[in-house]
Amino acid sequence: MTTMLQLDKPTPAPARRFALWELGFRPFYLLASVFAALSIALWALQFAGWLGHAYLNGPLWHAHEMVFGFVLAVIVGFLLTAGSNWTGRPTLKGPPLAALAALWLLARVLVLTPWGWAAAAANVAFPLAAAAVLVRAFVRARSWRNIFFVAVLVGMALADGAIFLAQLGVFDLPPLFGIAVALDLVLFVVAAMAGRVVAMFTNNGVPGAAARRNPAVERAALGSLLLLIAADVLRAPGWLLAAIAVVAALAHLTRWWLWQPWRTLRVPLVWVLHVAYLWVPVHLVLRAGAEMGWVAPTLAWHALTAGAIGGMIIGMMTRTARGHTARPLRADAFDVACYACVLLAGLVRVALPLAAPALTLHAVLCSAALWSAGFGLYALRYGPMLLRPRPDGRPG
Repeated sequence: MTTMLQLDKPTPAPARRFALWELGFRPFYLLASVFAALSIALWALQFAGWLGHAYLNGPLWHAHEMVFGFVLAVIVGFLLTAGSNWTGRPTLKGPPLAALAALWLLARVLVLTPWGWAAAAANVAFPLAAAAVLVRAFVRARSWRNIFFVAVLVGMALADGAIFLAQLGVFDLPPLFGIAVALDLVLFVVAAMAGRVVAMFTNNGVPGAAARRNPAVERAALGSLLLLIAADVLRAPGWLLAAIAVVAALAHLTRWWLWQPWRTLRVPLVWVLHVAYLWVPVHLVLRAGAEMGWVAPTLAWHALTAGAIGGMIIGMMTRTARGHTARPLRADAFDVACYACVLLAGLVRVALPLAAPALTLHAVLCSAALWSAGFGLYALRYGPMLLRPRPDGRPG
């Protein structure tokens, strides 16, 4: 009888301990979402002339902090989490993870100060520290197919270093050169990860979807982006960059079509990724137009950042946070509201100035409000999940 009573005894609920440092996605998703909401709101005020400039003045501060603050935080949080799954080995947790998060915070503060060399050191050290953690796990597990992520992080560090050295007068380079190279690298990461997961998520989440991948299209999609990175690093002429961008756009549009996006409309957790990825060929077409002098370059970059990257990030942050905190893989009304705000932010930021350049200020302010609302809502909704342990009591 005693044994039966023990077997029937319910499993106790996990302790309500502080769980922020248990896995990489937890601190960096929370930090990135809060930072995305606050920094874009501050940038909108600065763009409207209501706020002063930081050490990296005006548009350079905005571009730098979106790429090396927000986007890089999400990439590092994702890779530290996925890297543990891919290799079966721990990456970072506890005090070392807290120290890496503190380094990211320090870098965000230092770009607001006149201490350029200190800001450069902190900003370059962050992706290099993450790369060192990941390369150890990948090499020990012989996970060679993932080693390119380490190269991407090192490339991000070099691009950020180029920005600061140009700002400090060491190199005669346009500061936006480093931003352009970093965005190319992020675009490659987005494309590589989308190729791994979007078709799979579509087939798993949408019965009968029949999303497929074509090896030749996959090679063309990723290869064209590598060619674009090389052309940007070598500062190739505009006509060549435009030609590469057009070829890449066709490859990525074909890739997206093979994923059967029209079959996903009833599954928000899936369609958000399809809508976000459609911005990749849109960005590449606008990039070609910008290189030929037909459209403003900022429209191409915002199609990538506010459209493709922002949409993929909000989609993956909700999905992976739900999965790793043992919640159902089903988007609720809060998630859909986040998706709508972020995707509309990209549409307003690109389409309105493209159609009516005189309304650019209105587009920036409206887009910023939508973006801040989307990521602010994510922080409020997912913050408690990220701070608390999994309800099933498992680690992570």
